[in-house]
Amino acid sequence: MRSTERPSQRLSVALACAEGDWPDDGWPAPDDPYVGRAVRLSPPFRVPGGVDVVVVRCEDPVAVLRGRGLEADGVPVIFISPRRDTQTVVEVFRSGAGYLAEGDYCAHMLSSAVVAATVGHTYLSPSACAALRDGVRRMPTDGVAGGGVGDGVERLRALLSPRERQVMELLSTGLGAQEIGLRLRLSEKTVRNNLSNIYAKLDARGSTDAVLRWLGATPPTSVLRV
Repeated sequence: MRSTERPSQRLSVALACAEGDWPDDGWPAPDDPYVGRAVRLSPPFRVPGGVDVVVVRCEDPVAVLRGRGLEADGVPVIFISPRRDTQTVVEVFRSGAGYLAEGDYCAHMLSSAVVAATVGHTYLSPSACAALRDGVRRMPTDGVAGGGVGDGVERLRALLSPRERQVMELLSTGLGAQEIGLRLRLSEKTVRNNLSNIYAKLDARGSTDAVLRWLGATPPTSVLRV
């Protein structure tokens, strides 16, 4: 989910990719308002101290998640990959990592994704958002094949007020609190209060968990741990 909040000081980022395989040589720019330092890592990827976010460029993010190719020690992770298939996007999203599909983001978006990761938001590029939502629509729900939102998810959504449902619909498209406030003509504080109420009602641990529940990508009674 996107965030436009600005950190109090410029961030330090580790770039984990094969040598010569980083796709954004001009990033971060010297005048980037968010990112002040980028440290390039080579395999095996061991993140040094003082790093705020790890950006991993790889062909198969799922293999990295399941394997031992990255030692991040709890540092937030963003993946950059050419893959846009639903299975990959959903698995990365469930892990709590951000996802930018190659050719689907700009330098400013990459910086925004880094900032979002530091405040606990999961940033997806537009095609990654579309893959997640499309996959959920086609996913059998409540044991009924054919996709769509099942009865359990409808009951879960019914717990929310009309305004909270508006907030969740926008949150699930990748918008952050500030952007949602602009769309709904609400203050950012009001949006955050709505989000706190939503998380409590959905028994969600944060924005990633709430979106998965809202879309029906995880059983409403389960707790997603990221």
